[in-house]
Amino acid sequence: MPAPALPRPHGHDADADVLIVGAGPAGLSLAAALGQAGLRATVVERQDEAALADPAPDGREIALTHPSGDLLRRLGSWQRLAAHEIGRIARAQVHDGPLGRHAPLEVAPAAGSGAGHLGWIVPNHALRRSAWQAARATPGVTLVCGAQVDRVAALPTQAEVDFTRAGSAPGTPATRLTAPLVVAADSRFSSARRQLGIAAQMTDFGRSVIVCRMRHAAPHGGVAHECFGYARTLAVLPLPDDPADGAPQCSVVVTAGAAEAAALMALDAQAFAAEVQAQFGHRLGAMRLVGERHAYPLVAVYAQRFAGTRCALLGDAAVGMHPVTAHGYNLGLAGVETLAHTLAEARRRGEDIGAAGVLARYASAHHRRALPIYQGTNAIVRLYADARPLPRLLRRWVLEGARRLPPLQAAIAGQLTGRTAAAG
Repeated sequence: MPAPALPRPHGHDADADVLIVGAGPAGLSLAAALGQAGLRATVVERQDEAALADPAPDGREIALTHPSGDLLRRLGSWQRLAAHEIGRIARAQVHDGPLGRHAPLEVAPAAGSGAGHLGWIVPNHALRRSAWQAARATPGVTLVCGAQVDRVAALPTQAEVDFTRAGSAPGTPATRLTAPLVVAADSRFSSARRQLGIAAQMTDFGRSVIVCRMRHAAPHGGVAHECFGYARTLAVLPLPDDPADGAPQCSVVVTAGAAEAAALMALDAQAFAAEVQAQFGHRLGAMRLVGERHAYPLVAVYAQRFAGTRCALLGDAAVGMHPVTAHGYNLGLAGVETLAHTLAEARRRGEDIGAAGVLARYASAHHRRALPIYQGTNAIVRLYADARPLPRLLRRWVLEGARRLPPLQAAIAGQLTGRTAAAG
């Protein structure tokens, strides 16, 4: 049951308590969390309602930790996923160099963590759809769709968002919304972040990622594979069996230089499947492409700051991660939980939720969580994308060391699941 409406000592004449720019999973999840806490949230989004209610598949499959699953259940998003959209990752293997040349690093849930599997895997478009449905069903949440945001401003006394409706006649005056706080949640290339005057460090890896679904002959056993080849990286992630005929399926993620990625995208479906099948050592038998391939440039982003007076950043607008460690989506949901808790507590104390001091609590907590993960992920990418002899040797030592040290394996599993072993 939603919490009762809280007193509004600041911004009581505003259109909402919080304006959120961007109706991606982070923005919609924040809106639902705020609504459950008794605050009013208005989400402003460029896409129309039809696109948000039924997002098109984009090839991306999202690995979720146990805390992320717990949060999505509390928000009501998880319950709106279909059974065939939820897959389990039982364990993972990390391979260095050509598959089979060296023993892989095995990662399984840490003993005493209470986790029977590493996590879940869910299609990105399903998570977007369920987040939309949960936000729409939450009292206190207003969704403004088909809105082109023209201006985002954080003023000393209030935040403002100006927008015009898609298809409006030239010269149509903008609609202005006001609130004590505006949150930018509109992607790693955030226009709202830029309008708020917040810079971001961007790391262009000069590589692209190709994502797709494939059917295969042999069962995957719930095992996720990360294969660090010397020319390109291949991830093979276990998906639920095809609900139509029970055929096993996986998500394939190929990371390569821009030129090689373009060449792979130019292959026909059969030739592309043969490339993946060969790089994976034919471990899953014959493989066949399902649906379309999608290619995305790899650019990581870290904002200079996560908050200021009357404004905060969330999701990819704050931190856009390289996908190799599968932390990006989970980090965004952790930010949702931290920001929603910070604002609810501030309101309970009668504080101005847009005050710099209040938002600094969120920014500090999210920075402490995000920075080590961001830097660690980028270090892994730099090491495993370098084909020179010394980095090859170093990465071999890293994996061998992890393979021979159970406590380190447990720490890696704890990072992946979001849970650590209970103290003895």
